[in-house]
Amino acid sequence: MPSWLLAGLWGLFAASSLLLGAALGFYLRIPQRVVGVVMGFGSGVLISALSFELMEEAHERGGSLATAVGFAIGAVIFTGANWLLARFGAAERKKSGQEQPSEHEVEGSGTAIAVGTLVDAIPESIVIGLSFLEGGAIGLIAIAAIFLANLPEGLSSAAGMKKAGRSARYVFTLWGGIVLVSGISAAAGYAGMRDFPLPVIAATSAVAAGAILAMLVDTMIPEAVKFTGSATGIIAVIGFLLAFLLSKLNG
Repeated sequence: MPSWLLAGLWGLFAASSLLLGAALGFYLRIPQRVVGVVMGFGSGVLISALSFELMEEAHERGGSLATAVGFAIGAVIFTGANWLLARFGAAERKKSGQEQPSEHEVEGSGTAIAVGTLVDAIPESIVIGLSFLEGGAIGLIAIAAIFLANLPEGLSSAAGMKKAGRSARYVFTLWGGIVLVSGISAAAGYAGMRDFPLPVIAATSAVAAGAILAMLVDTMIPEAVKFTGSATGIIAVIGFLLAFLLSKLNG
């Protein structure tokens, strides 16, 4: 099987938990404390993955300058895009409560939420594609981290969309489309970058890492704290430690 296709399939797999989480959030009444626990744990796992899978490898490939510049650019791009989308009603897109506006309350908010969710998902998918560039290897810890982090994201957002009056057709078309785009982004991350110099690949990995970290701090961690309070810290630490230990076993 071609490596670009394999990268795309792994991207689809990692993003599929968005659809699974959306189904759970839309059709079941998951206790919000459970959502918070999974978000906190997933945040810890993702922080570990971007630290030891993305930033470390980016530094080894391209050195300090490319890594630092890429990381800063990723954070700025995500923060700027998030700020712009918030003005169109997408600020609360990961919230499971009554915070999400309906289309009647804020016209265009549905589109903004869809675009915002893509902004969240694409950097993670590109990471998967880039992980194939060294001998076709796949970072299983990164895959697991992204899959786990996507689950509460889909769950929380879909529950909020339902409370905002959005239909099942809207919700599952949105998440299904994002899963598909994630697979395409993973394949493109491999196919589009494989002939680039190592510093460029390193900077791209760091851009994705910066965007992911900004997303965690801006959206996932506050939502986890909202539901689990002071326990969020230890929950995230457990996720971080587990991912760190698994990365060492995998290595």
